[in-house]
Amino acid sequence: MNEIYQQYSQIVFQFLYTKCHDRELAQDLMQETFLKALECLDGYDKSCKLSTWLCQIAKHLLYQHWSKTNRARLEELDETLESGQDTEQHALARVELADVWERLQKLPPETRKTVELRVLGGLSYREIGRVLGRSENWARVTFYRAKLILTEEVSLWKK
Repeated sequence: MNEIYQQYSQIVFQFLYTKCHDRELAQDLMQETFLKALECLDGYDKSCKLSTWLCQIAKHLLYQHWSKTNRARLEELDETLESGQDTEQHALARVELADVWERLQKLPPETRKTVELRVLGGLSYREIGRVLGRSENWARVTFYRAKLILTEEVSLWKK
């Protein structure tokens, strides 16, 4: 495994770094990728290059990280709302947040993922396109349409 690490660690690191633009995160996930690969080595069926298989593991670990991070940010937002002084404003904000979250969950999976990556993950449209295997323009249009749907439904709810 040491030989494999020496040969492919830089490739996996570069792959992760281009996706997340965070050296420390890319380094951590690169190491975690090789640990996961070691656990699953007998599952490698040689139907693709080893570097491709390792990058797939890295990609899944990155998605898991983003998913956990997004949940943490939502909890942070929730805590911020809870610390507010004005209880009426606080209650309205909580109801609105819950409504937007519920409506977001009803969007098609790729559209929902686009919104999550943009709003919660802070990714650019180009990065979202790369993550989802689409173009930057597709990500931009998908986010815009989702935003229209969500704001239209929320404004109807407020009437």
